Parts: sequence; structure tokens; C-alpha cells
Amino acid sequence: MTKITIGQYYPTDSPIHRLDPRVKLVSVILYITILLFANHFAGYAVAALFIASLITISKIPPTLIFRGLRAIVFILFFAASINLFLTPGENILLQFGFIRITTEGIILALQMICRLILLILGSSLLTLTTSPIQLTDGIESLLKPLKKIRVPSHDIAMMMTIALRFIPTLADELDKIMKAQKARGADFETGGLIKRAQALIPILVPLFISAFKRADELATAMEARCYRGDTNRTKMKEMKLTTLDAYATTIMIIFCLCIIATRFL
Repeated sequence: MTKITIGQYYPTDSPIHRLDPRVKLVSVILYITILLFANHFAGYAVAALFIASLITISKIPPTLIFRGLRAIVFILFFAASINLFLTPGENILLQFGFIRITTEGIILALQMICRLILLILGSSLLTLTTSPIQLTDGIESLLKPLKKIRVPSHDIAMMMTIALRFIPTLADELDKIMKAQKARGADFETGGLIKRAQALIPILVPLFISAFKRADELATAMEARCYRGDTNRTKMKEMKLTTLDAYATTIMIIFCLCIIATRFL
């Protein structure tokens, strides 16, 4: 859990850090959508090259970004197993009763692993290169047209940003609680499923109490600073699109066209 990178911010001076947060948010949405549209290893290769280039340009240590993949090893294994054993196909390689391993299942499992890894890397890159304040302003600006139908865009943006910001904080808190419980003789690794579930109770209770305590402290701090949402709220730095944002948008469009081309060609 302490290896989660989504929600963390790595301050440095790079072209990706200087991009408008709205451009980055829309680019990530397009990236996730087009990645789900890809159905060939050539498309995943293009996406991997694209992400590798962005990591290099962002000046973020690759170890920091790839560290987040350790937290989803179980999800990768589970998703790959489902596709490997339950995908029907004509070319059967191995069969154990009703469970079949086919060539189509292996291909689909590998594609699922590539897709999940690329999704996590792209999402992590967004939060690592965008501060919480910029994320809030970007989300609020994109949701601003919904104000006409009385959608609280600022409140939604603030809640999403706070949720992302507290992911690494709660992960660190969870690690401290587990170490404290292990020091008191707690065992989380042996026994059956029911016993392991019961062993999680001493972890979840203090974790929830800590989360509610942090939320109450945050609310008190915001109220002490006279926070009133977007009522008469001004910004010290107004967001403006620059030539760099235009270049980034053009590159993103070219990337999407390349992924589409790999699907049809």
C-alpha cells in the first residue's frame, strides 16, 4: 500500500508540469478511452513508447512511477487468470475438466495485463505532474458549464482532489497500523479466508477512525481560513492556454490516430 503513486505530486520543472491542467485532464481521459479501444499488441507498443517518452520528458524518476505497479500485482494476476481460463477458443492447448487454456485466452490475458499497466502509468503521471490546487482548478473549469443546471462543480472538484490527495496518506497510515498490530502479535498471513478476514478488523477500525479524524481536522482548518466554496472566490493565477498546450494537444491527437490505425491496419 505504501507503494501507491496515484495521488502523489513530484515537484520539478518540466514541459509536462507546465501544461495547463485542463489539457492534461482531457488528455488522460482520451488516453484511457483510446487504450480501451486498442485490441492489438501493436497498439500497446505505441502506447508504451508514448508513456516512456512522457516519463522521460517529465523528469520524474522511473522507479517512482513503476513503484506503483507493485500495489496492483494481485489485480493483474486475477484479471489475467480470468481471461486465461475462461476465454473460449478453437486452438486448445491444455484442458483440465471444464477449464481450458486456449491460444485466444493467452493473448487476451497478455493484452489485459498490458492495458492495466499502461492505465496505471498514465493515471500516475497525471497526479505526479499536477499539484492538487491545479487539479482542483482544472476539474472545476471543465465542469463549469454544468453550473447552468445547478451542478456544484467546485464542490465536486474539491472532493475529487481531496480524495486523490489522501490516498497515499491513508496508505501510509495503514502501514503504520499494520506494523503496530504485528508488534502486538497479530498474524495476517496464516489461516483460512475467514481467519484472515477477522484479522483485518483490528486494522480497519483504527483506519476508519483515523480517516474520520483527518476529515474533521481538514474541515476545521478550511473553516478557520474562511473557506466558503466558490462564493466570491478569486484565483491568484488564472489558467491560460499557451503554445505548449497546443503542441501537446496536437501530439495527443496524433497518438490517438496511431492507436486507431493499429486497430484497423
